Amino acid sequence: MAKKQLGVIFGSRSCEREVSIISAVQMMRHADPEKYDVIPVYIDEHGIWYTGEPLKDIRNYTPFKPDQPGLTRVFLDMTPGSGALLALDRGKGLFGKTELKAVARADVFVIIMHGMNGEDGTLQGMLELANIPYTSSGVGASSLGMDKILMKQFFRGGDLPVLPSEWYTRSGFEANPEEILDDIGKKLGYPVYTKPANLGSSIGVSRAENREQLREALKLAFEYDRRVLVEKGLTKPIELNCSVLGYDEDVEASPIEMPVSGEDTLTFSEKYLAGGGSKGMASLKRVLPAPIEDELKDRIQKLSKRIFRMMDCKGLVRIDYMFDREGGGLYITEINTIPGSLAFYLWENAGLPYRKLVDKMVDLAERANREKNQANYAYTSDILKGAVLGTKGAKGSKAGGAKL
Repeated sequence: MAKKQLGVIFGSRSCEREVSIISAVQMMRHADPEKYDVIPVYIDEHGIWYTGEPLKDIRNYTPFKPDQPGLTRVFLDMTPGSGALLALDRGKGLFGKTELKAVARADVFVIIMHGMNGEDGTLQGMLELANIPYTSSGVGASSLGMDKILMKQFFRGGDLPVLPSEWYTRSGFEANPEEILDDIGKKLGYPVYTKPANLGSSIGVSRAENREQLREALKLAFEYDRRVLVEKGLTKPIELNCSVLGYDEDVEASPIEMPVSGEDTLTFSEKYLAGGGSKGMASLKRVLPAPIEDELKDRIQKLSKRIFRMMDCKGLVRIDYMFDREGGGLYITEINTIPGSLAFYLWENAGLPYRKLVDKMVDLAERANREKNQANYAYTSDILKGAVLGTKGAKGSKAGGAKL
């Protein structure tokens, strides 16, 4: 049986590009070489696409040299179902012709993006137009999961437990900083957390215990995004994370982890640098499975599967929670539609090796693509028959084929 051509897309114009590189190189090492030919596709900080064997070696990113031997600059063929990575072959000499050639062709794309320009639905929309199976959640869930403000509003609308929060714009803060500081103090009190709306990995996130700390925290958050979420903080909560894997009605939840930190939220350094940075989230100190009561464990797993279905997710996600030890409240922090290290360590704890996890993600991607293609896109009407373009444009047009 021929191997599947597995394209792995990572990097991109994001503050989390380096985290994406670590997660992608990790995954490429674990894909079964008997089943897949892995095709690395790296998008650099300028948005330029490259493929080639050197991209499988983590050492070739410090620094990344686009002119190193073995790399080819490519772009995706948008012909539906093609999956080809194309390159311009510039002929040599005065009369050399520039030709378009296919460098590789992917059957399925594994998206390992963290942050904007990849995890946020933009790349997913591109692959939907190209009609190629891909492993992450679709456009809607990806976009919603990236924007913390929209995400919180969705959770509230679904009667899901979240902490009180408010959101603000950079222009509003620059125009009336004291008014916004007053508003936060009145509505949320202290402590609070400030979070850029469209960033992950705790970049730009700060805890503020008073007005002056809040002022500086907002300034920092607005450096990364024009919209910022301000969320009420808890006193010494427990952070708990659960992954969900599946599609449609076929959904399962992982064991629950408790990341270990001296603070009540993990910083970027604690997540990715404490273990040397080469293992991503897999190197994070954690208790797995988390030492919690069975009732809380069952509650988190059921809630995680509910969120997955409500958002129409696909593939693999991780949902993060805060548990208030004093009041007993459980609150959703966020959903990560493409979690760091693909949360493989949670599934290994459930008895699913990383290699098998890759197989499962590929199977789910292909299933979702097949089901999408079963939908009827061939419906036609008689609206164009006899249509006449009038001088007044489309105003007053009717569906019966009258003058347009």
